[in-house]
Amino acid sequence: MAAPRRAAVLGSPIAHSLSPVLHRTAYRELGLTGWTYDRFEVDESGLPAFFETLGPEWAGLSLTMPLKRAVIPLLDEISETAASVDAVNTVVRTEDGRRVGDNTDIPGMVAALREHGIDKVDAAAVLGAGATASSALAALSRICPGEIAVYVRSEARASEMRQWAERLGVAVRIADWADAVQALRAPLVISTTPAGVTDALARSVPDRPAALFDVLYDPWPTDLAARWSAYGGAVVSGLDLLVHQAVLQVEQMTGLAPAPLDAMRKAGEQALAER
Repeated sequence: MAAPRRAAVLGSPIAHSLSPVLHRTAYRELGLTGWTYDRFEVDESGLPAFFETLGPEWAGLSLTMPLKRAVIPLLDEISETAASVDAVNTVVRTEDGRRVGDNTDIPGMVAALREHGIDKVDAAAVLGAGATASSALAALSRICPGEIAVYVRSEARASEMRQWAERLGVAVRIADWADAVQALRAPLVISTTPAGVTDALARSVPDRPAALFDVLYDPWPTDLAARWSAYGGAVVSGLDLLVHQAVLQVEQMTGLAPAPLDAMRKAGEQALAER
């Protein structure tokens, strides 16, 4: 009988996380009866001590805010993808005990878009300039050769996004949030803002919108996503992103592929419906 293996998601706050639902579903579908996946409330100050408790039974960790950058000094290696945005959301413990960090948010975004038929766009717009926006830029660097307009609220955020754009090699135009309505006419709009921030934009959705990727999943749909869908535009949700990045995490931690995407999505939808 195979030795029990452990994995978990860490962050603060963490009670809302759907990761346990998704990963446990994957384990069940893959026949991994000895695997468990938990959630732990861990902030930046508590992360080093948590890492000291990790034994050989641990296969990996999922990381959410505020730990995606704080974890990097605790790792033996990080992937090029993670290094490109200084953010790790996945840690895999190798057989020899090394801790390797990766970022599945970026390829997860690309995969979620591709699932909705969006393989390439000539231009795009990003709403917001937080940590998720840098991952959005990294994802767009793979599918958008043209200009990316980023709508921000402050010069400090604008400076950060210029730095990320230079680092990622993408052409960015910084725009003021007051003009965010203009973003809605882009071939692809990626909204990275917290709940409620884009509600006022919903009334300005054009008659024939193109594609919207709203990274939120609870509450869902957002006002913007609901209006966008009602007007016939393609909508990619935060649950799409969550599932696709979790699929990649499961495959890395277990060494088994493909992970059961459809079953994981269905489990996530059911969990959200029960909230």
